[in-house]
Amino acid sequence: MFSTELAGNKRTSDLLGAMASGLCLIHCLATPFLFMVQAEVAHHHAHEHGHAHGDIPLWWGLIDSVLLVVSFFAVFWAARNSTKNWMKYALYATWIALAFIILNEKIGFVHLPEEIIYIPTIGLIGLHLYNRKYCCEDESCKVEVES
Repeated sequence: MFSTELAGNKRTSDLLGAMASGLCLIHCLATPFLFMVQAEVAHHHAHEHGHAHGDIPLWWGLIDSVLLVVSFFAVFWAARNSTKNWMKYALYATWIALAFIILNEKIGFVHLPEEIIYIPTIGLIGLHLYNRKYCCEDESCKVEVES
């Protein structure tokens, strides 16, 4: 299933974290379009058949939770392997903000603008990429930059 050896690798954990956050960003950007398409389909279906099916698919609603779990493991391993203490705190703080926003969307205990989810998502992408490039002492995890 989930290999801790592979995830514990410095290069892999930051790449996985950046990819999970990127997928989360795409998921967040696509959701309003899915709602619009589904509302249009439900409207036509209700008009033709006399009833509507307005629920979002369960699998679509679970994607953010799955990505949040994957992102947690990526943050855990990236922070564990980072050479900068501030990076460890930044990764966890940004992940906690993302988790709070996602939980808040599901439970609804505070009204927040929908767009606020982009801040921690983009933040995690940036932090993982920065961590991957600059916060590593071991030569095996450094990213080579071509000039």
